Amino acid sequence: MAIVLHFNPLLWTRLAALAFSCVAFSVAVHGARIIPGTGDWCIFCWAFSFAGTLLMILVELFGLQTKVPVSWKNFPITFACYAALLCLSASIIFPLYFLKGSMGPSTIRDYSIIVAVFSCLATIAYISEVSISKARPGEVAGYMATGPGLLKVCETFVACILFVFVTDPVLYDHHHALKYCMAVYCICFILSAAIILLCIGECTGCLPFPFPRFLSAYAMLAVVLYLLATIIWPIFNFDPRHGGNKNRPYNCNTQLGLCSWDKGMTVAVLTGVNFILYLADLIYSTRLIFVNA
Repeated sequence: MAIVLHFNPLLWTRLAALAFSCVAFSVAVHGARIIPGTGDWCIFCWAFSFAGTLLMILVELFGLQTKVPVSWKNFPITFACYAALLCLSASIIFPLYFLKGSMGPSTIRDYSIIVAVFSCLATIAYISEVSISKARPGEVAGYMATGPGLLKVCETFVACILFVFVTDPVLYDHHHALKYCMAVYCICFILSAAIILLCIGECTGCLPFPFPRFLSAYAMLAVVLYLLATIIWPIFNFDPRHGGNKNRPYNCNTQLGLCSWDKGMTVAVLTGVNFILYLADLIYSTRLIFVNA
């Protein structure tokens, strides 16, 4: 089997991301004194990104794109976008938990600094890969290489973070309005994830309706649902008239990590972020329909 070597900017970017993510999780495991929970998440982000990038490089080197049961127009950029978001989250979480106020031995602190630096470099490399792979105006490319496709990745990633904060502890069970918000997060996540899977599996033609119009209709529905959730969540979490607490409890200052009030505020912010993402998705999708027409 012949090995095909094309040293283009995309390959160099992937090799850089491969090296940076490898150094990040290797040094973290070797000497950064990782604690369970947040440390495990950071290790997963770097290791997952490294493994996926290595797999893509090997597939392209051996010319196996046609034998892989996924759309090679959509899968690489989808993975790169998820890897960029994962490494970005690790680059934020790791310094907060392992560098902020660090009082341990200087050797461990040095290892942690190296990990944080290479995690940031891996994030930049993956963002560069997404930028290189993104479809240019007039270019024929897969849906996931377009603006709406990349927004779908961001929407599902933000929804996953929402699930983490809203379920530990459970923040939506003391009012029916908050259960509505949880339903919005679940419904939109499932539909966005289904669209990504359909594009990666090249199954969009199997739908009994035009795929572009479905995307616009779904984006409009998601905007309306998230707009209501963006309004409802703060009201029923922080308004005293609805059983909320607008002031941050004093015990949050002494509690390790985020307290329930902090997590509720984070959910409110992330709900607004996803609303903006779905609004941009709607604008992009509508524009694509008019351009195609």
